[in-house]
Amino acid sequence: MAGPGFAVIDFETTGLFPAHHDRVIELAVVHVSDRGLIEGRWETLVNPGRDLGRQDIHGIRAADVLDAPSFAEIAPRLIELLRGRVVVAHNASFDIRFLLAELSRAGRAAPAEIVSLCTMQLARDFLPGAGRSLADCCAALDIDPGAAHRASVDALATARLLAAYIEAADAPEFWFAHLAAAAASQWPAGEVSSLPWCARTVSSHPMTADSFLERITTRLPDVAGPAEYVDYLALLDRCLLDRALSVHEAQSLVRLAGELGLSRSTCEALHRQYFAALTALAWSDGILTGGELADLVSVGMLLALPTETIAAALDETRQQTPAPAAVAPAGPGFVLVAGDLVVLTGEMSRTRSELERELRELGLVPWRAVTKKVKLLVAADADSLSGKARKARDYGIPIVDEATLARLAGARFAGA
Repeated sequence: MAGPGFAVIDFETTGLFPAHHDRVIELAVVHVSDRGLIEGRWETLVNPGRDLGRQDIHGIRAADVLDAPSFAEIAPRLIELLRGRVVVAHNASFDIRFLLAELSRAGRAAPAEIVSLCTMQLARDFLPGAGRSLADCCAALDIDPGAAHRASVDALATARLLAAYIEAADAPEFWFAHLAAAAASQWPAGEVSSLPWCARTVSSHPMTADSFLERITTRLPDVAGPAEYVDYLALLDRCLLDRALSVHEAQSLVRLAGELGLSRSTCEALHRQYFAALTALAWSDGILTGGELADLVSVGMLLALPTETIAAALDETRQQTPAPAAVAPAGPGFVLVAGDLVVLTGEMSRTRSELERELRELGLVPWRAVTKKVKLLVAADADSLSGKARKARDYGIPIVDEATLARLAGARFAGA
């Protein structure tokens, strides 16, 4: 049989239309021999340089792709993996449209016609009456499709589906013709990239201060003073506004600590001071609600404070009338007022028009562009790579998620 075999591909993307600026954010390639044997597997996340679209579908966070290569950087190796092989995908027209668009954007040529096969279209002949989805086709042959919407899982399931088709075929001429055409296809010669690919990892642990404190030097003596402490606490307050730490926020804290000359031990002490001030504020009315308690524990965990430190601070504050906080913690330190400009970016659970209508009802002003006058950016992902998010970070504008917007807007409405 002519040709080295098949290259099964699958892409996860920001959306459905490469012509409308949607991008590849994850890809996988599985090599299948001319006889249907799986020979190799490769996968990588791809940094698209923009927001990630429907994250609830593909499950990829902006933090996952921050250090991933761009498509241009992985293109040379991808071309080598496709060279001389029949390109196979489930709904191949979708994946090949994205492949061609990304290669063009990266300045890479492709053959005039990519020799390809579509396992969804082939199902008409091999699985008449079965559904068209990958899951339906796999179910008809008792193939475990794995978890959907992960490139490596979908590519492997498609490869197994292809192998089942090859085994079931009465005549090999159909496969021969495609393999021979692919072997003769002229992919452009190019350098072989040694850049490592970056496979998706699964982590259920949120980022905490532990993840960045170790990057702050242990400096003796500490050259900072009260003014630097206030600057650090102010940034910490803004970073914890949404009761989460994004990768970008952690990087900002590390960078600021270095610029201010703060040692790791000083940062840890400032974290304890911040938590004590937040606790004192919660107790200032003599009542600690269940929501306030949960909020305090959440902040304590984000600051990587030992449980006994959190409990002791709560107990100590309960026993006394709290003194005024030296630094206003999150909440009083950031308040939305009528007329504030709020910008939205990314695809959230509600439509843009719904969110904008709610903002107007609260007296806030939905704004299209990020300028220095904008008070808040609401993103589908706090680590968003959108142009708006990058500009907001340049200007020091807080970036929060949809849930935090609801909390801040609710606080503003209650205080109105």
